[in-house]
Amino acid sequence: MSTAERHLRYLMRLIADQDDVELVAPASDRKSVGSLVYVAECFGFRYSGVRLVGRYKNLHVRLVRSTDPADRQRAAANLAAFPAVGQGGNVPGMYQASLTPVPEAQADVALLDDLVMYDALVQAGNRRQLLAMAWASGGVLLLLALATGAYAVLLPLAVLMPAMLVASLRINAARRAKIAVRLTAAGCVQVPDDAGRDRYVRPVPQAG
Repeated sequence: MSTAERHLRYLMRLIADQDDVELVAPASDRKSVGSLVYVAECFGFRYSGVRLVGRYKNLHVRLVRSTDPADRQRAAANLAAFPAVGQGGNVPGMYQASLTPVPEAQADVALLDDLVMYDALVQAGNRRQLLAMAWASGGVLLLLALATGAYAVLLPLAVLMPAMLVASLRINAARRAKIAVRLTAAGCVQVPDDAGRDRYVRPVPQAG
């Protein structure tokens, strides 16, 4: 069984009988996240947010079953049309038994990728937390240098560690800015979440 098939089977098991699930994506395998969220949305779920968990910052992508009648009708139609997702069958919006989007779905998958990545970068780039870590690490190394006399080793580290953390903040902010441009161009709107962090949401489809 291919990696894509394993991911699809895992996804379909998650959404089979739950209304609120978390799709776990290892930090080393994030390329398929947008495609998996796209498939979940084809079966009546909506992307709701993401958490970074653990030392390696694995993505825990939250998916919530939609209550919108149009989404439920779409889910029912796809369940009938694609009964063997994750078992070697056709996959909505993807080439058969894969997580590679067909041309018609590529823009939607790319948008979902950007939404997930923007939310992940906001969490990873917590400015207050990273600045506190930067100054704390520098202070600890400076104290160690004074206590041990190992100035040649510890003083450069006391400067380097905070500088690296501040640099990571700048890189994170630059990446978020690039993604924000694409999300805005796609019609997404910036809003604060419950914790006051900024994120983007897709425009609500207009009936008609």
